[in-house]
Amino acid sequence: MGHPSAPMLAKIHIAKKELGLDDTTYRALLLRVTGKDSSGRMSDPERVAVLSELKRLGWKPKSTGGKHRPPSSKPYIRLMYAIAKNIDARGYWELPFKEALRAFVKKETGIDDPEWLTFEQASPVIEALKKIERRVRR
Repeated sequence: MGHPSAPMLAKIHIAKKELGLDDTTYRALLLRVTGKDSSGRMSDPERVAVLSELKRLGWKPKSTGGKHRPPSSKPYIRLMYAIAKNIDARGYWELPFKEALRAFVKKETGIDDPEWLTFEQASPVIEALKKIERRVRR
């Protein structure tokens, strides 16, 4: 399960099982949401959309059991999380804000985890988050 999208794929399959969706219903849902009938061939944003739809249909993801990562030692990463949390407080993200931030960072930089960003890589992401924050504040 080392692929970056593996956690999202796992959640989609867990949700399918927990909602009791048969294969035909599940594939119809995937087609309706993304135009693709296989979660394995979707992009991360498409998987996020599928997870949002599964939540809308009543799936409630389980807690991670308190396995929380300590705050970053890098101030610019802590700033990124703080801005993402502010955006979340306004209802912008469809996923928990840490997951949403990871997906956003991946989309913007191609890097799977904000913690791995250098200051130079993080700066444009922070600016993009600030733009979103200004937009949702209105």
